[in-house]
Amino acid sequence: MSTTAVIPLSTTDAETLISAARNAAEAAGVTVSVTVLDAGGQLLAFRRDDRAVLISGETSTRKAYTALQLNAPTADLVDLVKPEGPFHSLPTALDRPLLFIAGGVPVHRDGRLIGAIGVGGGAPEQDHGFATTAVEELSR
Repeated sequence: MSTTAVIPLSTTDAETLISAARNAAEAAGVTVSVTVLDAGGQLLAFRRDDRAVLISGETSTRKAYTALQLNAPTADLVDLVKPEGPFHSLPTALDRPLLFIAGGVPVHRDGRLIGAIGVGGGAPEQDHGFATTAVEELSR
């Protein structure tokens, strides 16, 4: 059995993600905060636009953390935490809060989870689009 090491998310990768997300947001006229976490959930990079709402820093970080922990885009998880959903109590069950609002996307390399990006500041579907654009840019 052969195991191939997957190159972890680097600071250069994180800067690529931040730049791509911010460029997409700027093109849409939206000010955002962008958070990139490594596979262990540690902060690798963060950037808040000057005019972005202050809470966007917290939401971008929680979105990235949620996408990382559940290895899924937060946009795909929103219905799971509604009152009738199977994960209804999950947002309050953990010490570190999860945030089930679109804008968090896991980052994979060679099929393995290596980190996550979270974007906050726009409408949830905009944030999801900015994060997805960034992940696509990194995979080029």
